[in-house]
Amino acid sequence: MTPRESRPTSPEHVSVHPLHLYPAYASSVKRAPHELLMPLPAALRDPGGPVFGAGRLRPDDHDTTRNARINGEPIGERILVRGRLLDSSGRPIRGALLETWQANAAGRYIHTGDQHTAPLDPNFTGTARMLTDDQGEYELLTLRPGAYPWRNHANAWRPAHIHFSVFGRNFTQRLVTQMYFPGDPLLAYDPIYQGVPDEKGRQRLISRFDLSLTQPHWALGYRFDIVLGGDAQTPLEEPDHD
Repeated sequence: MTPRESRPTSPEHVSVHPLHLYPAYASSVKRAPHELLMPLPAALRDPGGPVFGAGRLRPDDHDTTRNARINGEPIGERILVRGRLLDSSGRPIRGALLETWQANAAGRYIHTGDQHTAPLDPNFTGTARMLTDDQGEYELLTLRPGAYPWRNHANAWRPAHIHFSVFGRNFTQRLVTQMYFPGDPLLAYDPIYQGVPDEKGRQRLISRFDLSLTQPHWALGYRFDIVLGGDAQTPLEEPDHD
């Protein structure tokens, strides 16, 4: 059986979600399923979620400018990202656990698989966790990530982005997406972003600059809502995207 490639051919088949196989995104050729999916019975159950419980979150977990400090402040442009987690009817989802991870301001992840020669920041891991409040709203304090090279094609660079993971009621319920920044010229050349077949879907991955969130002399503000269904659904992906 050949890998599943399903570029929609008619409007009724158009999806906002990226294809499992999008040849321009070279890694998807190996990652795409080659066989039919085999359903497995759920083994981890915690209907009382969220996964780690509100009591396990520390006060600075949502703030990457503080939660990994060793000997000083991390270097980069501070940003504040605020948004809402909504269901298909636009209702807020309360008490949901969100996790984020990202490259540092120089465009490098802290994990060993990242071979980019840009410097690591000893005071920054790029990871954060937070819960949505009663209005389904979250707040992330972080640094604007840098673009970084990758080996997908000649002169390939990933646009600045932040990964978002939304946990459901147990470990088996996890949705992952990416937030991009408005006006990034690399979006036009990025096969992961372009792998979302619907233009409206791609636009939902781009955050919105919000001057009302911007903090004088401290940080720029952006809004990024995540919608888990319906006509305004946010495109979601496999959790191991770059």
